[in-house]
Amino acid sequence: MGQLEELEACGAGARLYLKPVGLVDSPHWHEEKNQRLNNSLTWFSQIEYLIVEAGRANRRGLVNITQWPEWSHALPEPLAIRAATLFANLTRKHDALHCGERTLRFDQPHVMGILNITPDSFSDGGKHQNDPEKAAEAGLAMTVAGASILDIGGESTRPGADPVWEGDEIKRVVPVIERLAHCGAAISIDTRKAAVMEAAIAAGAHLINDVSALLHDKRSLEVAGVSGLPVVLMHAPSSGKDPHKGDGYGNIVTDTLDWLEQRVAEVVAAGFERDKIIIDPGLGFGKSLTDNLALMNNIAMFHALGQPLLIGASRKRMIGALSKEAPVDQRLGGSIAFAHHAVQQGAQIVRVHDVPETMQALQIWRGMRDAGVTASV
Repeated sequence: MGQLEELEACGAGARLYLKPVGLVDSPHWHEEKNQRLNNSLTWFSQIEYLIVEAGRANRRGLVNITQWPEWSHALPEPLAIRAATLFANLTRKHDALHCGERTLRFDQPHVMGILNITPDSFSDGGKHQNDPEKAAEAGLAMTVAGASILDIGGESTRPGADPVWEGDEIKRVVPVIERLAHCGAAISIDTRKAAVMEAAIAAGAHLINDVSALLHDKRSLEVAGVSGLPVVLMHAPSSGKDPHKGDGYGNIVTDTLDWLEQRVAEVVAAGFERDKIIIDPGLGFGKSLTDNLALMNNIAMFHALGQPLLIGASRKRMIGALSKEAPVDQRLGGSIAFAHHAVQQGAQIVRVHDVPETMQALQIWRGMRDAGVTASV
């Protein structure tokens, strides 16, 4: 039985997922045999499809780009409609985001530098606490090193962290945002609280990064929508006090993707502009090592949702688990490895602690991509 015959036997509840594979270094050598991924510096020559029925992944296959039009049109109608939508998302060109004085174009990856103004963050807790000038200097140094975005947070979301009163969170982040609002980088406020969002926006923030995808605080969706700022919607198993608390997953990749797809639809239905939504699969949030690795191996599948993709793996415990329990301050190599993998799979933003080292790695990657695109032999 061929691929299409197998798919015709799928039930009405079958769900289709697409993943671009068969990456091509020099696309012009293979005209009409590859497609550009989201206007990035990545081209793919095949589509890996996955069919899930009754919560189980039961059919997989590969389709060459040259066969895709005929193959997708021959699918049963519900699958054919979804295939067309997902493929259009994989190949769409994302509009640039205007973040204050900074314009973020997505034809190349961006580095988001992490700037925590907290006493208890897992990596840099206490480093910049109670010293806005020192924190701002650190942020400026990240900008000089090449960070396009600075992500400023006043509450740790590490496992076991205590919640922070919104007033204290505002006192931590606002003085730093005010000092960095015109530094040349886009300023992101990393918070789950509407009041903190409002204060940060008034201080000059250009982007909202919410680990609860605007679910933790009932006012967050309205505040974000009225602001007109871009927003990062991250997947976490809980929008309550502990974002790591969950009941486990059936299939971590499709469960996370389905959740993000639904959440984007809900936010858009509430009046938010789709072009201003970035998604983040939430590595490390209520996810095991096996879960995190599955997500990293399937980053490209998330492009089928049609939104720019942010990946944050920097210094996380999965790096320690894979490297003889290396402590947090000795996870640079693993952090760069994950960042490099993410951009190679088309991720538009990587969120990192070590900006200069990550920038160097991505500059080398960019040089290789440029050489491949312009190669004449």
